[in-house]
Amino acid sequence: MTALPLQQLIASFDRSGLPKILQVCSGVYFQGSVYEISGSEVSFSTGDLIKVIDIELLSVSCEDVGNNEVFELPINHTGLFKVVPEEMPYSTLEEMLSLRPVGLDSCLPFTFTSRSRIDVGSYTLGANTALTVLSVERHAGEEDLVRCHVRGQQEVSAEVCLPLSLHGEFRECESEECFTVQEILSSPCLCSRRFRFVNTTKSQRPLVLSPIYQVAAVMNLRKNIFKFPSSLEVDVVDVTETCGDVDFVTPLSLTEVLSQPEESFPTVVEILEGPDTHSPFRCSWLPELTKDARVIFHKIGTSAVVLLSSLRGRKTQQHFLVSQQYGGRFRRRPREFDSAYELYVASMQAPGLKVAVTRSCEEDEEEGLPALSVGDQLEVVRCDTVELARDGARGQKPAVEALLCLRLQEADDDCDDEDEEEVEREDGSEEIFLPLYMQGHFVEVIADNKKYRLKELGEQFSWPLDVKVVSRDAKLEADPLVGFPCLRIEAAMLEPSIQASFPHRPDHRFEMLTQWLSMSVSFTREALPWPAGQTPECHADLVTEVTDTFLYEFRKQGNSDAPPPPRPPKRNLSSATSSNESSKKTSKNVTFRKSLSGYLGRSASASWPPETPNG
Repeated sequence: MTALPLQQLIASFDRSGLPKILQVCSGVYFQGSVYEISGSEVSFSTGDLIKVIDIELLSVSCEDVGNNEVFELPINHTGLFKVVPEEMPYSTLEEMLSLRPVGLDSCLPFTFTSRSRIDVGSYTLGANTALTVLSVERHAGEEDLVRCHVRGQQEVSAEVCLPLSLHGEFRECESEECFTVQEILSSPCLCSRRFRFVNTTKSQRPLVLSPIYQVAAVMNLRKNIFKFPSSLEVDVVDVTETCGDVDFVTPLSLTEVLSQPEESFPTVVEILEGPDTHSPFRCSWLPELTKDARVIFHKIGTSAVVLLSSLRGRKTQQHFLVSQQYGGRFRRRPREFDSAYELYVASMQAPGLKVAVTRSCEEDEEEGLPALSVGDQLEVVRCDTVELARDGARGQKPAVEALLCLRLQEADDDCDDEDEEEVEREDGSEEIFLPLYMQGHFVEVIADNKKYRLKELGEQFSWPLDVKVVSRDAKLEADPLVGFPCLRIEAAMLEPSIQASFPHRPDHRFEMLTQWLSMSVSFTREALPWPAGQTPECHADLVTEVTDTFLYEFRKQGNSDAPPPPRPPKRNLSSATSSNESSKKTSKNVTFRKSLSGYLGRSASASWPPETPNG
């Protein structure tokens, strides 16, 4: 087999005869030189196999015969070309006619000359006389003749018939016929000729035109189909006949595995590239996902999982992805809140929220802060707009958003506060308003002692939700959720997944969440490690620990557009100071007034949430 330049071999291919397998012999790409072609890296080493699956005409390469300069033209180039006559003479008329650049009938008439004189019967044609071929006459049993037109002196013309086998030294004259780029590239005979531009403003030197194709191919261990131009300076040989049964290994990401047909599973795959060392999972199967290892992919699908987190405390916070098939039981745990705004958000998710105050708060009438005592129970009703007692920055009483709550009291409790924001009701409760910017400490009041499965919690409550495992999953050898005093259910999600196992433990399956694992595999033809039709019973991992990185990336994907908690409204400092100085004279109150004035002066640049001063 003879090695040929890539461009020459590709130009000889017919699309109907693809695919073809080529082997790299030598060239600019010897020893694996790397080039970037149209944004993708192409590397060819001696001995590489390339499977050409498609070719598409891309452009035309024009080589100047005189100085070997090369330039490209698009295939839709509108300029015209003329055939440059061959310098070598033809020895017979038959040879000259058979090597015409296009079919004989379509190229007639054309003109040629003879270096020596021609004797035809009683006529003699002088040397270098121009003869124009009109037709070729063929008669059975007779010699083929070429009918030619001869123009003599004083515009005298005649027709003569010359034998097709006539010997001599014949040269073709330049034809007036013009061709486009596409016409030249579509004719093998034209592609073998030299041309010049019809437009005289361009170079008149002879050009050799060659097609450049966009080659679509696959290579062993290269992802998907890659494309490159046929003009790459590399020598190749066609080995289709000897290497037709070679398998080309195609790397697949886990996301690409999901697009494979379901009948492809179960199957044994080989890991070509393992997951990142900074994987978001902490599990027993992750260290075994190494290069060259074998894994069984049982099936593809979507997994319903719930993200749980332990609460911050003395121990390091932990996070878990828990399948909704988890068999343990949960009880609800009271949530803690640090502001009225957090109460508002929670009440929007679950109306009828009741909380108990865990830290006292002194009243500040001007800021609209009510007095709260440890043990007070509040029921959140709705969010409303109220006016503060003090003047704002423009001398008007500022309106703020506040949470209307019912302070639940015993029937015999007395209420001596007659503020406009606190109205006693017949059932012993009173209405109070908590500005959304108010800081506080509250704990949820729940009387629910029922045990729930994970799926039931999702059906009856919204997230986030605080729970505690009170009954472990008996199917798990060790339930990692048991022992936490409180777990917060952050969110529920549907994740594309691959159910997998290792060949030495085909019954112990785990779920690979494709969005969170970056690795590449290739399908093999290896047999499954169990008899045909006897799929082993499986035990799936239902709880997988994840890192803080997973929680961060998950929350970042949420792209929450929720507005930040509100700030207290600005006050008119001059009027507030004047009013306070005239109404209160005690040293203690003056000290507090200066402190409050200093705080308000800093409030525009202070970070949220600020500590609201108590009077």
